[in-house]
Amino acid sequence: MSHQVTIKDIARELGVSPSTVSRALKDHPDISETTKKLVKELVEKLKYTPNAIALSLRSQKTNVISVIVPQLVHHFFSSVISGIEDVAQNAGYNVMIFQSSEIYEREVAITQALQSNRAEGVLVSVSKTSRNFGHFKELMDNDFPIVFFDRVVDALETDKVIVDDFSGALNAVEYLIKTGCKRIAHFAAPQHLLIGYQRQRGYISALEKNGIKLDDNLIMKCDTIEEAIELTPKFMKQKNPPDAIFAVNDMTAAGAVNTLKKLGYKIPDDVSVIGFTDGLISTVTDPPLTTISQHGFEIGRKSAELLLKRIDNPDESFKPVTEVIKTELILRGTTREMESR
Repeated sequence: MSHQVTIKDIARELGVSPSTVSRALKDHPDISETTKKLVKELVEKLKYTPNAIALSLRSQKTNVISVIVPQLVHHFFSSVISGIEDVAQNAGYNVMIFQSSEIYEREVAITQALQSNRAEGVLVSVSKTSRNFGHFKELMDNDFPIVFFDRVVDALETDKVIVDDFSGALNAVEYLIKTGCKRIAHFAAPQHLLIGYQRQRGYISALEKNGIKLDDNLIMKCDTIEEAIELTPKFMKQKNPPDAIFAVNDMTAAGAVNTLKKLGYKIPDDVSVIGFTDGLISTVTDPPLTTISQHGFEIGRKSAELLLKRIDNPDESFKPVTEVIKTELILRGTTREMESR
């Protein structure tokens, strides 16, 4: 090889990941003796020497962690960031925040920047337009600690903090059924996102559990306030319109509430609505929005605690941890009271 040999070159030759080579060179207990021997032999053959500058940068503790979120304006993500900062600052860390704006290319650019800004780890909620996650795999291969929260990547073996989206959705829809609703629409998120898939699965399970036949005409991709304003009138023009809407988030639910009122529907007498988040908007809609609380502050705290544990124990045997945060149904004015049985 004409250029200076790197860990990536050794990994490519052996057909393993760069992180495996890095750990083998550190005599990490997770790496087999056979692999360590192969790495050592190839290192000697290729005359690999660690990049002194990179090592010095890596060894200098910066006490900075990074956070990547899709949108800063959402109350949920601001709550998560508050939880992250609460833990990080108490541990002597500063927090650097990046916004992907739901754009895959921007998310990739951010991860590339992270490799040179000397942050010690990153907390990520992925963009809804991201379907390829090689940029995160590259960070992991370079021993960069990552914890995913809320919108996670199941395919990557790393720590995650998720909401119990399935149970939250099931409880919301079951409550609508118990208040007498029979045609419940679901304004859904893209199904490649785990949160979108699990919330729709909870919706479907609640219908099945209560003997209500699934009507595909009552499910539509609609996960922004703009889409709710556009699509709610089309939903209500159906021959047999819904008497309730379970929305994948509060902003979408708020768009539905405002549009339904403009169309002349009484809420919740004619149509009930439930959101998912329990953000500030849920308290200022008219009537106030029934919703599922995600406990964003707790998600932020748990995420930061997991990341700092990885940063402080880099040589500890790695077994990915998934923390599941329970949800809570918050009853307000957009749903009727439960029918007596």
